[in-house]
Amino acid sequence: MERLIQDIIAFRDERNWKQYHNPKDLALSLSLEASELLEIFQWKTSEEAVRTKRTEIEEELADVLIYAITMAHDLEIDVASAIRNKISKNAIKYPAHKAKGSAKKYNEYSSD
Repeated sequence: MERLIQDIIAFRDERNWKQYHNPKDLALSLSLEASELLEIFQWKTSEEAVRTKRTEIEEELADVLIYAITMAHDLEIDVASAIRNKISKNAIKYPAHKAKGSAKKYNEYSSD
């Protein structure tokens, strides 16, 4: 993972793009790229989009990940720790015995 981060940052720095990579603009770009990923699925079933647009999905997902990794790097957020911490919080919000097989949000569970 560290090598991947270095490659992303080197690519950016070789082009002098850091000047454009403040947290707000990175978050904006991340959202825009996620929307481009979503657009691939518009008017198709999930299966059809995956079958016919696999390369485009891969490219847009890469863009999303690049912006997310860049933002984490610039804000000195350890991605692995952040993910582990979020999984721990989600385990409390979504206990397996209540969430298993359910698409309900945590505040929609019964109190039993």
